[in-house]
Amino acid sequence: MRAIVFDGTANTLVDGITVRDPGAGEVLVRIVASGLCQSDLSVVNGKIPFPAPVILGHEGAGVVEAVGPGVSTPAVGDHVVLSTLATCGQCPSCAAGRPTMCRSSFGTSATPFRHGDTAIHSFAALSTFAERIVVQAGQAVTIPEDVPLSTACLIGCAVLTGSGAVLNRARVEPGDSVVVIGAGGIGLNVIQAARVAGAVRIIAVDTNPAKEPQARLFGATDFVDATAGDPVAAIRDLTGGGADHVFDCVGGEAITRQAMEMLDWGGQLIMLGVAGPDARLSVPASTFYLDRSVLGCRYGSSRPGADIPKYVDLYRSGRFLLDELVTRTYPLADFEVLLDDARHGRLDRGVLLMPA
Repeated sequence: MRAIVFDGTANTLVDGITVRDPGAGEVLVRIVASGLCQSDLSVVNGKIPFPAPVILGHEGAGVVEAVGPGVSTPAVGDHVVLSTLATCGQCPSCAAGRPTMCRSSFGTSATPFRHGDTAIHSFAALSTFAERIVVQAGQAVTIPEDVPLSTACLIGCAVLTGSGAVLNRARVEPGDSVVVIGAGGIGLNVIQAARVAGAVRIIAVDTNPAKEPQARLFGATDFVDATAGDPVAAIRDLTGGGADHVFDCVGGEAITRQAMEMLDWGGQLIMLGVAGPDARLSVPASTFYLDRSVLGCRYGSSRPGADIPKYVDLYRSGRFLLDELVTRTYPLADFEVLLDDARHGRLDRGVLLMPA
């Protein structure tokens, strides 16, 4: 089979890759579509250290081709959306229904792929830039066959992360005010989840004014061009003092400091953007005296087995926009074109389509 292999310097389309057979509790999935996420770019540009060679990609959907011993769900032929959460299923966090807090689901490194005698790492317990992968059965959530896999793949990261941050972590309520810094793939899902949650004011902030129409399509009531003046002053003016929730979908010391200043008394900052490993956040201690808080958020505090079907239902009912997230699709051979488009901000999401 073929896959995009990152050797620590360059990405190369390689034929002749093999993947091991599924073991107990595992399934083999033929990847149909995969989105390119900022975390993949962060490995390529060195922001996230990761061993090489590796097959990146963690936003995928496909069809189950084989199941290992003990697997009853999903079944061969099922269409599935894939989750990065390869949990143990036994720890207190798993038992409490908090899979993003399972320590077994974070930071593990496996080599299920080979190219000749060379072992190749998986990424985020997936590696969806390959034509076939092996995952835990619980990572493959069945969806109806009428949902396009080219759209459904984005649920696996952009939707779970962005929408989950709103509905699971921040718990935005009707009447709340929301600021979303960064109107990319994650930010647009924060925006539309805030709309579904009943937020009355949803303000998108971005340095690219061309993103305003898309942000408004997904539910933004206002748009602030961060290059046109002081975004903090603009937010305070629009909200009458500050927002109930600010979602930082970009990351970085200066942006996070501004995000804190956008909060109203009792407001909360939810951090989604990945800052560099050496980044340090510095804000005045007085910022917290009026019940302001900062919340980290891993993967939207998601429960994929429950959340993926919920988002599919919202999509099928017309309340969630997913097709509109896909700016462009690419064959595997055009992976470098996809990378260039993503680096230059031309995409909400670009999607790789695998050959049938």
